[in-house]
Order: sequence, then C-alpha cells, then structure tokens
Amino acid sequence: MTTAQTGQVILTATERVIFGQPVAAALAQEVAMLGAQRVMLITSDALRRNTGDIAAIEAALGKAHAGTFSGVAPHVPREDVIAATAMAREVRADLIVSVGGGSVTDCAKIVPICLANDITSAEQMGGYHITVNEAGQMVNPDFKPQTIRTICVPTTLSGGEFNPLSGATESATKHKQGYQKREMAPVSVILDPALTRHTPDWLWFSTGVRALDHAIETLQSFQSNDYCDGLAESALRLLIEGLPRVKADPTDMEARLKCQIGVWQSMLPIIGGVPMGASHAIGHVLGGLCDVPHGYTSCVMSPFVLKWNADVNAHRQRRISNAFGKPDTPATDLVHDFIAGLGMPRSLSAVNVTEDRFQTIAEYTMQDIWGRTNPRTISGPADVMQILELAR
Repeated sequence: MTTAQTGQVILTATERVIFGQPVAAALAQEVAMLGAQRVMLITSDALRRNTGDIAAIEAALGKAHAGTFSGVAPHVPREDVIAATAMAREVRADLIVSVGGGSVTDCAKIVPICLANDITSAEQMGGYHITVNEAGQMVNPDFKPQTIRTICVPTTLSGGEFNPLSGATESATKHKQGYQKREMAPVSVILDPALTRHTPDWLWFSTGVRALDHAIETLQSFQSNDYCDGLAESALRLLIEGLPRVKADPTDMEARLKCQIGVWQSMLPIIGGVPMGASHAIGHVLGGLCDVPHGYTSCVMSPFVLKWNADVNAHRQRRISNAFGKPDTPATDLVHDFIAGLGMPRSLSAVNVTEDRFQTIAEYTMQDIWGRTNPRTISGPADVMQILELAR
C-alpha cells in the first residue's frame, strides 16, 4: 500500500487577477471598487518619459491620482524605496500602484511597510529584512502590518507581482535582502499584454527565462507536490510556446498573454511553499553584488544548476524534458538551447562576472533564503563554487 502525500499550500492576500483588459480602464474600476481617493503610482521611468501610457492611467484615475514616482534603479536600492515612501507620505497615499518591471514592483510592495513602521532612512530598513540563521532557516522579523495595499501592473515576466516577498539592495555591501509579509502581496494584479509592447526585447525574454526558471526549480524540488508540479508544468508549456512566438512576431498579443499567464502559474508553487534552489539563490547575489539584470541571472545559471543536480534528481528533471516534447533529452541541454534560441547570454563571463568574484558570490549565497534548499545539498561555499565553475 502506497502512502499519500501530505503537506500544505499557502495562499496569499491577492484577491483578483484581471487579464487581457486595457490597464487604464481596469485600474480605474479597481480603484473605485476599493474606494481609494489618493492613489500614488510608482512607475518605470522609460514608460513615463517615452510613452503615453502613464499619462493615460493618470487621466483615467482623475481626481483620485495623488502623485507619480518614477526612476527606481535596478535591484531596488534602499534609497529609492525611501524616496518613494517620502512621496507617498507627502501626498497621503491610500493606495500604491506599480506600473513597470520587477524593480518597480518590489519598491511599491515595500513602501506600505515603510509607511506603517515610520521608516525614513535606508539604514532603518536594515531591521526589517529576512535573515538566515546558522541552521539555514529564514528569520522574518516582526513589525507593524501595513495599513494600505498595493495593485501591481507588470510589464516584464519576472513574476514579483504575485509574491508577498520583495527585495531591496543595501548600497554599501550591494547585498540584496528580502522583505516579506502576507499583505505585501498586491490586492490585485492587472495583466495587459498591450502594455508590454514597450518592454525591450532583452528584458522581456530574459525575465521570461526567469519565469521558466521558477517552474524548473519547482519541478526539480523534492519538496514539491502534485498540485505545484501541475502548475509548473503548465507554466513551462505556456512559456515554451509563447516566448518564441513573441520573438517571431512582437505584435502577437495572444502569445504575450500566454507568457503572462505562464508567469502567474510559475509563481504559485513558490508562494505556496515550494522553496527554490541554487539558480535563484545565486541569482539574487549576482543581481545585488554584480549588477547582473534580474532575468539574466536565470539565463546564466539555470542550465548549469540542472546539470549539477542531475545526479540526485534526474527522475524529477524528466518532467521538464517532457514539457519540451523531448523526454529522452537531458533537461540541461534543452534549457540551454531554448535560452540560446532567444538570444540570451549563456555564461557568467557573458554578463561580466569574473572569477575573482566567485568566492564572495559563494559566501553570500549561503546567506540567501534559498541557499540551502537546493535538491542536491549545498553544505557550504565550496559547493556553490562548483556550480560557478560550470557556468563560468
């Protein structure tokens, strides 16, 4: 007699996902339903300067629009969070709306925490981020819950809009650190494929690989389950179809929406409690320490982590190969070729990470929330160094 799985799936505080509708009208409807009267936008600087979309959103909000903050730098420096918080405090915002990529999203999700806890300096943020203890367990500090919520409108495929976890970087050490509370997940998410037409190709495809990596690390994990495996496999299939279609025809809105829904599905296992592995842990460090764009970290690391893990989870990786329609080809080769086909970088050297940084990267990885949840055990920096050597 076989034993049934046991476990749990954690749900977030997100109440709605609206997809396929024009963002201005959908957002105005959400704001009216929530009864918000002082809405602050946190947006991509490029969208605000180079398109009419932000102005159209501001117009649709009408008197409810209280202000717009733009210009969040990659990897979310703490100073940018503090600047956005200062504006939110000044305009007495009762709802925060992000319109942009992963850094904009992360910033917008942290601002309500800073407001609730009277955080006015980058240094003060140091007492609120997640740490990892000697046993490799996450320690999430206790702090006052936020009193206002966030709506997220993503323009990339990084997936942070679905997550109650956000990251911000301490400028002195360039160490990206996580902040997490259940209510940090947005009250609603709006997926408008037409808004993504302005996203640069390199950013769209690299963050698409990041989403692919969410699903891949779920299917690699020994801590996943049938529910999460099903979502991850569906996400893989949507992304495997959608990303090449967008590359062939950037005006293919159906393909763009398939990618967005693939991202949504890829994030649910992470939110539900499936820990990610070495690709994400190393990727967090590469972003903050080495200024590697968020999506590029997965382009560089995912195939090599698959290769390093294959000795212990080849049977799990077979499901990844199945999603590509080639069950007898190693997942590491399929993922490598797929990423190369999108024109993305394929090595650490290609993203300007040199060997003299490896030791620091390895040490920081052991402090990451997923540094010790890889399916093949990572006992210390020496194990991380092995993966970095493969990816060099």
